[in-house]
Amino acid sequence: MGIKIVDTVFRDGPQSLIATRMTTDEILSCASILDKAGYHALEVWGGATFDSCISFLNEDPWERLRAIRKACPNTKLQMLFRGQNILGYRHYSDDIVEKFVQKSLENGIDIIRVFDALNDIRNLKSAVTATKKYHGHCQIALSYTTSPVHTVEYYVKLAQEVEKMGADSLCIKDMAGVLLPDDAYKLIKQLKANTKLPIELHSHCTGGICEMTYQKAIEAGVDIIDTALSPFANGTSQPATEAFNYALKNTKYDPKLNQDCLNQAAEILTKIKDKYLANGILNPKALSSNPNILKYQVPGGMLSNLMNQLAKQGAMDKYEEVLKEVPRVRQELGYPPLVTPLSQMVGTQAVMNIITNERYKMVPKEIKDYLHGLYGKAPAPIDQNILKKIIGDDKVITHRPADDLKPEFAQLKEKYKDLVKCDEDVLSIALFEQKAIKFLTEKYHPTPKDEVEEFNLYVG
Repeated sequence: MGIKIVDTVFRDGPQSLIATRMTTDEILSCASILDKAGYHALEVWGGATFDSCISFLNEDPWERLRAIRKACPNTKLQMLFRGQNILGYRHYSDDIVEKFVQKSLENGIDIIRVFDALNDIRNLKSAVTATKKYHGHCQIALSYTTSPVHTVEYYVKLAQEVEKMGADSLCIKDMAGVLLPDDAYKLIKQLKANTKLPIELHSHCTGGICEMTYQKAIEAGVDIIDTALSPFANGTSQPATEAFNYALKNTKYDPKLNQDCLNQAAEILTKIKDKYLANGILNPKALSSNPNILKYQVPGGMLSNLMNQLAKQGAMDKYEEVLKEVPRVRQELGYPPLVTPLSQMVGTQAVMNIITNERYKMVPKEIKDYLHGLYGKAPAPIDQNILKKIIGDDKVITHRPADDLKPEFAQLKEKYKDLVKCDEDVLSIALFEQKAIKFLTEKYHPTPKDEVEEFNLYVG
């Protein structure tokens, strides 16, 4: 049985390289070709695609999903789902989570990959229950990171727990690209020995080792790997699909993808990539690898965020100091995996600690919320001195954060009944209220063209 391939060229590839700016028309220009390639699945939705559609592309993300479904009748479609955060940045009520899962499956998704930034499986419960209820394939992803607590045993124990929860498959989600080849071999071997779930590996080429890591994972028995068609592969994205199709050809791992389909789609997408290189949205730096992430265990996107923050403060000379501060902050906060939103929070705190010359003199609201337990349970105990310094004797919740949230869907549907035309519209508002209101108002009640021109003349 060959290795199965999930291609990320319509979601994580463009999210990693061009800030999710690929349009629906660009996707549809080759979706029907890739539908005949023989993939296990195409990753097409979730992550930042939803926000990007309504914020930057003036597109309805639900219409995008339906259009891709129509163009790809033969291939499973997959999405990334941030547990109780859905596709947003806060926890949403259980009824919103359930309705979002239901509508995602109705509109064309087959496989929902659910993860939680802290690997707090309580935050996966609603999404997993809903995926099973509406007959989707539920893949639970474990956020991979390194620390004294994130051992092979830690991941095996979690895998056994998610298997009991009802997961149909398991993904090791190495968002920072820091999983080393030998570690991947040991981890996959142990997971295969201790669970019956099919196992998928998702990583990034940022550290320059991803192909080696995938090869060792394949030898250890991994079932599925995430790759991206070559125009949107490598750099901060995934390894190239075609490379693995060639490398594994005529071996027992042969993915048996249709190379002509891959080449045909790659030709179309190369022109699209060239457009993004020319207009500056694709920064050539994103196509490079950065082995420094292996030293500091910091994702590539987080490194660039740190640089931007320091540049704005005129403090680039503090860069090395901040990089050394990141692991210290992370240890004190209980070793959270450096994935959105925790990576931004830990990075910002490290910058503040160095710039103010006093550790935890300034603390962002998000860090305070995290310490109050509002994001879930930290993987390891939080430093009690730091906890006391920041939140004093405040109560820290130990229950699932979403237990405190009242149902929202019916209330939002009533509140916006004059604007929304379907449940999908209500969900768009639930996730990104102000952005979605602006988008839907323009979609259903567009400003007449003459008025726009007159206004431009007036302000110009």
